[in-house]
Amino acid sequence: METRVAEKKWRKRTLNNRPLKPETLMMGYGYDPMLSEGSLKPPQFQTSTFVFKTAQDGKDFFATIQGRRKLGPDEEPGLIYSRFNNPNLEVVEDRLALWDEAETALVFASGMAAISTALLAYLRPGDIILQSRPIYGGTETLIHSILPEFGISQVAFEAELGAEDMRRAAEEAKKKGRVGAIFIETPANPTNALVDIQAARKVSEMLTVDGKRPPVIVDNTMLGPVYSTPLLHGADIVVMSLTKYVGGHSDLIAGGASGSKAMLAPVRRMRSTLGTMGDTHTAWLLMRSLETLKLRMEAGAVGARKVAEFLRDHPKIDNVWYLDFLPDDHPDRPVHERQNNSAGSTFSFEVKGGEAPAFRVLDALQVIKLAVSLGGTETLASHPAAMTHSGMPAEELAKYSITPGLIRISIGIEDPDDLIADLSQALDKA
Repeated sequence: METRVAEKKWRKRTLNNRPLKPETLMMGYGYDPMLSEGSLKPPQFQTSTFVFKTAQDGKDFFATIQGRRKLGPDEEPGLIYSRFNNPNLEVVEDRLALWDEAETALVFASGMAAISTALLAYLRPGDIILQSRPIYGGTETLIHSILPEFGISQVAFEAELGAEDMRRAAEEAKKKGRVGAIFIETPANPTNALVDIQAARKVSEMLTVDGKRPPVIVDNTMLGPVYSTPLLHGADIVVMSLTKYVGGHSDLIAGGASGSKAMLAPVRRMRSTLGTMGDTHTAWLLMRSLETLKLRMEAGAVGARKVAEFLRDHPKIDNVWYLDFLPDDHPDRPVHERQNNSAGSTFSFEVKGGEAPAFRVLDALQVIKLAVSLGGTETLASHPAAMTHSGMPAEELAKYSITPGLIRISIGIEDPDDLIADLSQALDKA
């Protein structure tokens, strides 16, 4: 009984009926120091396997994890093998679920592992995936090059054309076969085009067959869990690269998926089978990073606004794709106001003259680092058309405004005036 009381204490989410905020719960939720020699922080459980107290425990634990046995009140599933579960993974998953306002969460070896495992859990040969465009290059490769080898095809709709194009694509997909999943990325990488999650949920309901509808899977990498909560707007599963804002220090690779226990059950089964889970050390690093997630993201967002305002007024810049700059009459404006809590800290801008002057700007940067990825403590800049999206045909790059002059920038936690000074001197060389 004492153990159960201790466990409950470290899972409390309220204080005298006051709901505790995620940034407070990150400091201890889901972890009982008394089960680890009083260690304030969770130790790394760097082990592949776990010892059973009795043979009956081993039998019960396997029956539970394989779905043949249900847990009793206050009963833990038991530890078996780190491909199935591990204390570090379980704690970080509990805490990630808090940010996503989800019932449960899963951590993976990478963002693409999370996306791939979630899609493979729901798609079968002959199925159609309804997807938004543009999307991250790795996801594009998965959907357009890998999944067709397994008999899974896609129908796309344009993010910038809104819910009407989504419904058009859904009607087209219905004629081809069963729609197994709806996959959207919002904001889209790298132009910050928005997709209405509520509209996607309505389309999912429209595609119901025999009482089952395709899950709405939302990639929330570009804004992260602080500035967007897709599950509150109709998403069934939210996936993201935890490498970015959650990891936040450009020193790990991981992915996450959050949702209800029922929606994640097939994803969990697929993860256990494929072995796409995150490792113990990465889970431990993610726990460290979650403690400062909100502080880092808020600092980045404040700096991004100042940098975006500087770029908007610069004579050598054509466009700045920053969400708060959307005109009042832009169709994405109400979606942004309803769906997002901030413009975040990653956006793109277009250097006049195309690739050559854009490259000169990138090569001249001294404080800002020339590298792909986003969401780290340092500011990163890259060239999507030549780097992350270079596998797309030229006509599609042009269609999605991924122009030769486009630079994507992810603002870190440096002093924004220093970043502006660096961009200013680099633009002088354009």
